[in-house]
Amino acid sequence: MDAVTKIHKEVQSILSDSRGSHDLDHTERVLKLALHIGEKEGADLTIITLAALLHDIGRNCEDDSNGKICHAEKGAELAKTLLEKHGFDQVMIEKITHCIKTHRFRNNKHPQSIEAKVLFDADKLDSIGAVGIGRAFLFAGEVGAILHNKDSDIPNTKPYTKDDSAYREYMLKLRYVKQRIMTDEGKRLAESRHEFMVEFFNRLNREVDGEI
Repeated sequence: MDAVTKIHKEVQSILSDSRGSHDLDHTERVLKLALHIGEKEGADLTIITLAALLHDIGRNCEDDSNGKICHAEKGAELAKTLLEKHGFDQVMIEKITHCIKTHRFRNNKHPQSIEAKVLFDADKLDSIGAVGIGRAFLFAGEVGAILHNKDSDIPNTKPYTKDDSAYREYMLKLRYVKQRIMTDEGKRLAESRHEFMVEFFNRLNREVDGEI
């Protein structure tokens, strides 16, 4: 069994009790997207594979702390230890952990390498479109949020509370994702996902108001 396969198995174990919005299924989707984009962009697919597999292994720490711990920073720390255990050299480890540290949307660390940009795009693409809508509602349910709150003062609502609805996530983050995508292929994929998501939330508002 090669090192990548061993790490994949360890990630499966680490994420086995994760919340559904950031579970192994999410990681596997990000991996598929990252490999697709990475091939188009001429990136190193080994770095992308490992970075995608490991990008959310710090997520449980963030969830358990109600957002006080940054899962990207924590994930990079955990990934470094795991990669060292499996014999990867420091140059490779630095390239992979850079991808992990910079993959978060709400972060002041920006992807520099093409591999980091690919991971960022793949992770963000999984947060919009049909899948992204599903994940937003799933996360809202996980933290006990209400179904919809379009008339609330969204900028002054708090995460990990009953106000942390899918609509809050859309207003504060998801509608801005498309403009943050970095690669050409990522931008192409983002177009239809963004349009679908915008129409969904517009329709949701109309239905809640009894217009449809």
